Amino acid sequence: MPTPTRRDVLRGAAATALGAAVARAALDPSAAAAHPRDHRHRPRPTPLGPAQSLDGRPLPTLDDSRPNRLPDEMVGYWEKSFDVGGAVRTAKVYIAPGTPIRSYYTVVAVPDGVETGEFLVASGWRDVADERSEGLVVLEPGDGGWKAAADESAYVEAAIGFYQSNGYFSIFGEHYLVGYGAGAAPLETWAVANPLKVISQVYLDSDGVAAGVLSEIGPRTFDGTTAPGYTTVDFPDGFDLIRHDEVLVPTWHVHPDRSAKATIAYWLGANDTDRHARRDRVLGWTYHQRRRSERWMTSYSGPISQVSVQPRAMRHADRSTTRQVVAFLTFYTRYENFFAYGNQVLQRADYADLGIEVRTIEVAGTLREYLVYVPDSARRRHGREDAPVVFVWPGNTQTDRVFIDSSAWWQVARDEGFVLVVVCEDYSSAISVTHRDSNAFFLELRDVVARDYDVDPTRFYSTGQSLGSLVSQTFAIAKPEYFAAVASTSFTTAPNSAGEIQMDGETYPAANQPIPNYQIYGYGDLGFLEGTLWDDIDNRLDSWAAYHLGVNGLTLDDVDDLDGERHGFEDRFQTWTWYAPGTSVPAVKVTRNLYRSHNNIPEESPMLWDFLKHYRSVVGRDGTVTRYYSPSAFRRRRDAVEIEA
Repeated sequence: MPTPTRRDVLRGAAATALGAAVARAALDPSAAAAHPRDHRHRPRPTPLGPAQSLDGRPLPTLDDSRPNRLPDEMVGYWEKSFDVGGAVRTAKVYIAPGTPIRSYYTVVAVPDGVETGEFLVASGWRDVADERSEGLVVLEPGDGGWKAAADESAYVEAAIGFYQSNGYFSIFGEHYLVGYGAGAAPLETWAVANPLKVISQVYLDSDGVAAGVLSEIGPRTFDGTTAPGYTTVDFPDGFDLIRHDEVLVPTWHVHPDRSAKATIAYWLGANDTDRHARRDRVLGWTYHQRRRSERWMTSYSGPISQVSVQPRAMRHADRSTTRQVVAFLTFYTRYENFFAYGNQVLQRADYADLGIEVRTIEVAGTLREYLVYVPDSARRRHGREDAPVVFVWPGNTQTDRVFIDSSAWWQVARDEGFVLVVVCEDYSSAISVTHRDSNAFFLELRDVVARDYDVDPTRFYSTGQSLGSLVSQTFAIAKPEYFAAVASTSFTTAPNSAGEIQMDGETYPAANQPIPNYQIYGYGDLGFLEGTLWDDIDNRLDSWAAYHLGVNGLTLDDVDDLDGERHGFEDRFQTWTWYAPGTSVPAVKVTRNLYRSHNNIPEESPMLWDFLKHYRSVVGRDGTVTRYYSPSAFRRRRDAVEIEA
């Protein structure tokens, strides 16, 4: 028997974990709950009552008395109306108590013949939202019930368009979809046209998407156009563009109509599944993504997607059904909803199962949130020694909860055995966040982490994305003594002509001291990162490199390989390295991701760790920093060498 490959292991583990989660939900209706209740004595559910109108309602006001939460005034059951071809249509929104900024939402298309509020209560969707502190966006039929998907497209676009961008609440940016009965086909048709925005989907008693729509949309390709303000990606000659029908979306069809046969075949192809299904007691016939699948969307996770078809009907307004649907949906997460070549489907972090802590701390008079993950591997790998710590600064508007999933840093921490600390930004509005008081935050956080956990303060590392990269890179210039090394993505900075640098409105002098530094950016990134260090474009990438090479006594000419090393999925990475003079110790490193826009991709997180883990720094009483490099990442004693300043 051949030895299982990593992809075999990934697929097998994902299939087992997902099947177990759905099975638990089937056996125990409280399995998806954050706080399981005794269902033998369940009280009669409280009705939702009439929905409050969002039409013309003033936008919520900022309430910074608690961290990372939508305002209390937005908690509840809401209705938004739309003019669709001269007819008034409505959609509902339910925001649970304690819902974080940029939470996950499930878009639900209710069946014909139900009152929406009663359905949300009877089916248990309201309870699920409350238990998970997540939101619901509910599409509902017009007078006379749901029409054909083509006739409902304008309504679905209007409702989802409002949900994706409004001033009342903010969202993760990727969506779970659930459609019932005649409401399923209009929602699934939207998913076919917008697959990059769908994490996973479930449809019950669906008629499926019209074959003409599938044949029209499926062959459409995604080009190198990025979001406004970013650089367009130029693909090499002969490059195979991704088609819509090659974007995998984990899918579960329950009791589909015979007319849905073409739709199911479409998703089987998009998810690149095996030809033969395996029988699952709850999910039905399950087609797993092929072991050797080369879909872009699972280049990091491996073949974890699937399409399941349950021929048996399941009751719509049934709590057990809803729990099973939720277990299927929330096994997955996804990130990057615009640029196909950076879009990734991932396993979502289960805080309870992993032991991820949601903690708060007061910083400059404001309560701030942060996450701490201490994997069992950190204790096993380091034994009696203390574990290293990676401090993570998310991108602008990204909360700690958004970034721990989108970056998959929790998986790297689990696999490599280090403590992960993810910072949450502070309010920039009632429903959004940005970085503020970063220096004060880190100083408070550093002391708490050192006090409460078994960590090695000589192996503190900093990373971040976009504006979070700016924080890490500013620390590297102004406060290099804080960290043993830094490695971040998609934002660089350098001192101004006066030798100073700003962070959160404060000015700091550049320390002009070396610190191991690694930057990854995208071909289609921010305008000031366009190009390479050897072109005629003079931008922030060049000034960042000039500073860090300079303090290490290096120049551009000292690079290891002028053409850069190509590596990674589809050879997407091009990497240049500069070594400390006269040594084999990497001092500065740059990687250009040829096939992404601005948003990071999870494949970069282990690359950052592979750089960081080799460094240690000791700060003397006089403030002098002594740095060490270990080829084995301190796994072997006595292989660490001092890095000459």
